[in-house]
Amino acid sequence: MPRPPRPVALLALAVSAFGIGTTEFVMMGLLPNVADDLGTSVPTAGHLVSAYAIGVVVGAPLLTALGSRIPRKRMLLLLMALFTVGNLASALAPGFGWLVAGRVLAGLPHGAFFGVGAVVAARLVADGRQARAVATMFLGLTVANIVGVPAATLLGQHLGWRATFLVVAAIGLVAMAALARLVPDVALDGRQSVRRELRTLGNRQVLLGLLTAVFGFAGVFAVYSYLASMTTEVMGFGESSVTVVLALFGIGMTLGALAAGPLTDRALRPTLYGSLGALALVLLAFDYTAHVRWAALVTVVVLGAVGFMTTTPLQMLVMNKAKDAPTLASASNHSAFNLANAGGAWLGGMAIAAGWGWMSPTLVGAVLAVAGLAIAVTAGLLDRTPPESRSRVVASAATAREPARDPVA
Repeated sequence: MPRPPRPVALLALAVSAFGIGTTEFVMMGLLPNVADDLGTSVPTAGHLVSAYAIGVVVGAPLLTALGSRIPRKRMLLLLMALFTVGNLASALAPGFGWLVAGRVLAGLPHGAFFGVGAVVAARLVADGRQARAVATMFLGLTVANIVGVPAATLLGQHLGWRATFLVVAAIGLVAMAALARLVPDVALDGRQSVRRELRTLGNRQVLLGLLTAVFGFAGVFAVYSYLASMTTEVMGFGESSVTVVLALFGIGMTLGALAAGPLTDRALRPTLYGSLGALALVLLAFDYTAHVRWAALVTVVVLGAVGFMTTTPLQMLVMNKAKDAPTLASASNHSAFNLANAGGAWLGGMAIAAGWGWMSPTLVGAVLAVAGLAIAVTAGLLDRTPPESRSRVVASAATAREPARDPVA
């Protein structure tokens, strides 16, 4: 059977990312429906968001370590199967506790999938195009915020929240079929082991990269978590416009992902510095533009773009610095992003609860972005890797101890 073109293989990874992105963010719009149906309060139902994040934080390093010796394509299929089972369990949950368990289960494979998927994506393209390949996979995550989350929210509002998770489970099955058919068998590095993967997390540059993700991306979620309330309470739009504003944020995320790939391939650290600096400036500006409707909408798009432009360089940074064992570091990066999600939302909520106003999370987010930038710059100053070797670290690890005939079979 002829091997599928590699861009099509990247599409299979993007379809999987679309399903994961949809189930991650759709709960925010379904909280009132879930609370009413299960007889609990909206704040209590909010624990379902945290339950998914806990699954990601725990599952990323755990599943990646356990699957370190499993062939990459098979690992992707197993992770997507677990994701599908988790969403099916959520749809069939008889009570709130079971739904929490289903959300944790659905979140477990999230980080590991993106960690393994990023390494596989980088393996499918030539040197100098690896960041673009990773960004292509992440496009599925951004498109989920434009199409998947609004559509799934509307479906849940009209047919019940269980229908939403049934559809997401179906997307998981489609993603599994695409992975099985379109992704080639990527050879496993013969030196790869749990001990070797764990050792990479002690690398100073990897740790600084993960810390940059925690602080820098927290700036995005300090605001995104309360964007719906900002839309109605500050911008002056009605509740029906919230979905549109969230979709605009998703469009910005997609534009950021498209720009981040080639920019990261050209200059990784400058792209990271520029995106974090721009994020801080946009967050500060949002406090003023939010009071002018057209300016507020433009700022939402730009915020999504500069916020998501940080993800590709951070992903490539930890993969490069992990050298010949990048999978666990790559997966742990998604644990860092989810810690950023939770931490940013918590700090933004504290500012609102303190009476500083609905737009106060923008200042919190700007401070967090500046902190992330400071960590990133410090890491850059401490980096002793010769410039000519930085863009090929992942490639050299990928081809280590493989047959010379072809890196994929």
